Amino acid sequence: MGRTCFGPFFGSLMGSWKFLSIVINIAAFPVLCIDYMKRVLPALNSGWPRKIAILVSSIILSFLNYTGLTIVGYVAVGLGIVSLAPFIIMSLLAIPKIHPHRWISLGQKGVKKDWTLFFNTLFWNLNFWDNVSTLAGEVDKPQKIFPLALFVAVIFTCLSYFIPLFAVIGAVSVNQSEWESGFHATAAEMIAGRWLKYWIEVGATLSAIGLFEAQLSSTAFQLLGMADLGFLPNFFAKRSKWFNTPWVGILLSTLIILGVSYMNFTDIISSANFLYSLGMLLEFASFLWLRRKLPELKRPYRIPMRLPGLVIMCLIPSAFLVLIMAIATKIVYLVSGLMTVGAIGWYFLMKFCKSKKLFKYSN
Repeated sequence: MGRTCFGPFFGSLMGSWKFLSIVINIAAFPVLCIDYMKRVLPALNSGWPRKIAILVSSIILSFLNYTGLTIVGYVAVGLGIVSLAPFIIMSLLAIPKIHPHRWISLGQKGVKKDWTLFFNTLFWNLNFWDNVSTLAGEVDKPQKIFPLALFVAVIFTCLSYFIPLFAVIGAVSVNQSEWESGFHATAAEMIAGRWLKYWIEVGATLSAIGLFEAQLSSTAFQLLGMADLGFLPNFFAKRSKWFNTPWVGILLSTLIILGVSYMNFTDIISSANFLYSLGMLLEFASFLWLRRKLPELKRPYRIPMRLPGLVIMCLIPSAFLVLIMAIATKIVYLVSGLMTVGAIGWYFLMKFCKSKKLFKYSN
């Protein structure tokens, strides 16, 4: 879309921003897995055991992705059921212990509030919905399946956040300073016992694994699509002989994931959010430009609104995207800036390779 509107440079830049944001985002999931596992295995809290655990888990999960979308899909469904079940049980068991006044007195005075972390975490938990677009070629009748699947996913995502959150807040009386990554497991122990705590820790770990697999598939097929469009050499579109998966994309994504996964968790999600915001702003601009310049263009999906309404629709999320970028830290600006410079350099390198016919490209 970016190429059609603003030329090949911006098309390549949009693809690079989206790819890098997703890959950096994926790096957060092995870190999350280890953060949950360290509650059972304290040795994973720091040092070489933690680094080795992140390395090994990333490699194993990447290999699972290499085995194919069918396996990844069934595994993701199974992981989703196992990971959501303990939260449902916890919410039901919490009902008799809920005191509604705790919801009202939620904002305790004297507790330091990190709004930067709040907005970045909120954005990180609710973005990347457009990742599924890179898998449209692998789905039968995506025009019908995708809208319904996204609609159902949004509802279940909101419910899976709100119901356990309100259940825990109403049933457990603790200081807000104790709320940190993995607190739901601690709350489950207070509500039902240690058995549910361990189940939630396992479920949260499995959930992170499922997200890792889904997003790695998305990045690998994005590189395949960019190769089909001529942005990348044809070898990026190569598929495995055994599993028909884009192994070059999986390998490149895994290498970047390994390099980024040792950053601080907050910096990982902030960097992913920043690059994703850049890509989305360019995507919104392309969307509005296409609707204005080519209103009669045949589209597989079409929003039934006129241009003024579409502008207002895009301005609301764009304001939030700008906010996410404005509150970023220096390290996030540095990482995102270096990634963007690398993406620009990559475009001109590919342009040079095309002119010298160093690699084969799709027309």
